Amino acid sequence: MILEIVSPEAKLFSGEVTSVTLPGVDGSFQILNNHAPIVSILEKGTVKVVASSFNFSKEVAGKFTKVNEQTYTLEIASGTIEMKDNKVIVLAD
Repeated sequence: MILEIVSPEAKLFSGEVTSVTLPGVDGSFQILNNHAPIVSILEKGTVKVVASSFNFSKEVAGKFTKVNEQTYTLEIASGTIEMKDNKVIVLAD
C-alpha cells in the first residue's frame, strides 16, 4: 500500500509500506495492505511505519527515529488519517 505523511511544513514521507500503526483517540491501531476504507482522528503519539526500504529527504530525515532496517517511527501532536483504495494519507501536526 502507499503511505503519504504530510505536515503543514512539508511532505514527510511518500512510499510503499507494509504496515502503519497510528495513535487513534480510542487507542493505537494498525493498517495493513487492502484495509477497508477508514477516516479517523489521531492524537498525540507515535506513528510506526514498516517498509522494505525508506527514502527520506535530508530536510525531514531528522523527524524520524530508526527502530531497525524496516521500521521507523514519527512523533505527532495530532492529525487525521484517510485510507482509501490501498492508499493511506496522514495529515500530521
